[in-house]
Amino acid sequence: MRCGIRNLAEDLPDADAVAVCTPTNTHAQILLDAAARVKHIFCEKPVELSLERIATINAALEKAGVSLMVGFNRRFDPNFLKVHEFIKPGKIGAPHVLRITSRDPAPPPEHYIRASGGIFLDMTIHDFDLARYLMGNEVLEVYTKAHVLVDPASRKAAYGYDQRLEVFGSKGMVTVKNNTPDNHVYLDSVGTHSSWPLNFFMERYTESYLREMQGFVDSVRENNPVPVTGNDGLMAVAIGLAARKSAKENRPVRLSEIH
Repeated sequence: MRCGIRNLAEDLPDADAVAVCTPTNTHAQILLDAAARVKHIFCEKPVELSLERIATINAALEKAGVSLMVGFNRRFDPNFLKVHEFIKPGKIGAPHVLRITSRDPAPPPEHYIRASGGIFLDMTIHDFDLARYLMGNEVLEVYTKAHVLVDPASRKAAYGYDQRLEVFGSKGMVTVKNNTPDNHVYLDSVGTHSSWPLNFFMERYTESYLREMQGFVDSVRENNPVPVTGNDGLMAVAIGLAARKSAKENRPVRLSEIH
């Protein structure tokens, strides 16, 4: 599906929905144009960098009767879905501790970083959303310690795309490891060797993207609520802004200060 700011109506006169996969700083106008033309919307994260603008967008879409699904694809990853399947029915008891490891193999280009809102609104926003999704509760307070170590974004893992997760609960624990091209283990006189994690997010999360879009299409076709809402998009940005404020001021920041 194709989106343009000025030609949305002309390009998609009969479309029921649009997918917004443009840079974040273009989202607001496209979303409002789509709402004015009563198009259901799938929008990549983050919806916007300002909570006020996200609230305005959500209100406009609700008034127009338009559904907005936000692109938090990791909710649809088979590994993380399996974790959710253990937590929701209480198989690990009350969840006490969630540990998410999320590292890119390399930072994106500088021009992208400058317009992205920073690491908390671009990269770790996925983890913030997963925390809300898996734990089933809202985040109350954020404390962030951050330092520049490898590059200006500190997001480089030399061994590949590192995506692991663990939830510890009162009755047990569930964890998922990295996806690799194969699961061989080779031992020799030097040590134990195996394949590195998949090295690109499109390889690692291919299935999650397909499931995510299918979920959106099914919701539009069947006139059902979307699985990831505009409020989910707003709350993830609020956590990101709290994390950024905490890192800058070196103190815990309550979400009530932000949202």
